[in-house]
Amino acid sequence: MPRKRTTDEGDELLARLGSLTAQARERAELQRTRVELAIALQRGMLPRDLPTPHGVRLAVRYAPACHGLNVGGDWYDAFTLHDGRIGLSVGDVQGHNIEATAFMGQVRVGLRALASVTGEPGELLARTNELLLSLGSDLFATCTFMRLDPVTGLLESARAGHIPCVWATADGKSGVAEDEGGPPLGVLEHVTYPVTRYRLTKGGVFVLLTDGVVEGPSLSVEEGLDQVVRLAGVAAVAGMDAGSLAAAVIRGAERVGHEDDAAVLVVGHDGVLGPQASRVQP
Repeated sequence: MPRKRTTDEGDELLARLGSLTAQARERAELQRTRVELAIALQRGMLPRDLPTPHGVRLAVRYAPACHGLNVGGDWYDAFTLHDGRIGLSVGDVQGHNIEATAFMGQVRVGLRALASVTGEPGELLARTNELLLSLGSDLFATCTFMRLDPVTGLLESARAGHIPCVWATADGKSGVAEDEGGPPLGVLEHVTYPVTRYRLTKGGVFVLLTDGVVEGPSLSVEEGLDQVVRLAGVAAVAGMDAGSLAAAVIRGAERVGHEDDAAVLVVGHDGVLGPQASRVQP
């Protein structure tokens, strides 16, 4: 016959269950605290205000990923250079933890600081790359940096291992930007980053984004970029404002099932510039 449990054994079992429950709650609370800390750190490192030059419309949207400790290091930035042109950047740090978030802050601050020395996108990325290598971190970052002349609409772009941006014009043309790019920041020494020039014209838009917007379990990066191309094309023809387009693009990130941060930076121009947005040959 099975042995009957004594009252003392039952009390001991309940005590053990209570201890395990308390430990589980403690671990869950610690994880929640770490996520909240990473998100707060992340938000604190992103710009609160964007430049407002005449004729240029900038809009951003950001959706942090909060799957476990998957709070990463995506960023966006826009600031005025010493000559009145606008510096624009988006990027993504490898990794999904507090360290990645802190490294993101270093990259973003480094870009801003070095932009006071040179705003030329290729040289700026090269200098930032050397700076990150000197820090001796195991992390690296992908990045796109653009310099916009709000008077002429000239956009100069350099890319460090990052996904390309999307463009669209008011006359119904749209596509993925074709530029050569270089390796991510913080990986190789003595790297050069080619610069591609575009012309942003009246009603045209450029959409800078991170891969969390366009790549996930439900969609490949190519399919995700095509989705953004369609949205940008419709928005440019319809005269949609930059904020509405940015909101539509970030909502698309939900459809790709993204498990990463998602950042969108939309650049639009409502000034009278030229007949169409186009690539400018160097």
